[in-house]
Amino acid sequence: MSDSLVIIPTYNEIENIEAIIRAVFDLKTDFHVLIVDDNSPDGTAEAVIKLQKEFPEGLHLEVRKEKSGLGTAYIHGFKWAIERNYEYIFEMDADFSHNPSDLLRLHKACKNGADVAVGSRYKKGVNVVNWPLYRVLLSYGASFYVKIITGMRVQDPTAGFVCYKKHVLEHVNLDSIRFIGYAFQIEMKFRAYLLNYKIEEVSIIFRDRVKGKSKMSSSIVNEAIFGVLKMKLRSIFQKNRF
Repeated sequence: MSDSLVIIPTYNEIENIEAIIRAVFDLKTDFHVLIVDDNSPDGTAEAVIKLQKEFPEGLHLEVRKEKSGLGTAYIHGFKWAIERNYEYIFEMDADFSHNPSDLLRLHKACKNGADVAVGSRYKKGVNVVNWPLYRVLLSYGASFYVKIITGMRVQDPTAGFVCYKKHVLEHVNLDSIRFIGYAFQIEMKFRAYLLNYKIEEVSIIFRDRVKGKSKMSSSIVNEAIFGVLKMKLRSIFQKNRF
């Protein structure tokens, strides 16, 4: 039984799903994979079901009724992982913007003492490939803004390539997480920070997806900009309920 689970949320990732699953299982460390699919109309879940015959012990699938947001997909996966006693629980995108081999480095960081290991695009300069300049400026600017508002010393607080130790997710009140878009990533790190868990950044190279479509939207950007300020204020005035 593996102690490590990689959670990959999907919606219309038929072009990437088989390759990303095989890339994880090709690693030397024994990772299990949980696909949380939001009822993709392109057949993503069906492709996973076929692969389960090849990886019966390590490949798992949860299909939700509809597209309900990145944050709720991860929370669904976190609860699933905790119930099955996985010690190291990872977030990773399906589109190869996160290099599966970097899972080994995040895993090592947590084994060596970190409670949360973040695959960071900005720990050492700006390590982003194939993004237009406006996307780089938006992402880097958002990270700077989050650091100023929250006080976290995390260079890439919006990063979505993360390893959590189980006890962190057990002590964060998952049912009270408010964000469902990319700001979910900020809120999770902020709550770990408030609980005084050790957050360590591991420098990675982030590559924009080659296949499939980005899920970024204006509503996600607005959630990140205005939601972070509200989150900080709630942490000050509602300490007992945050």
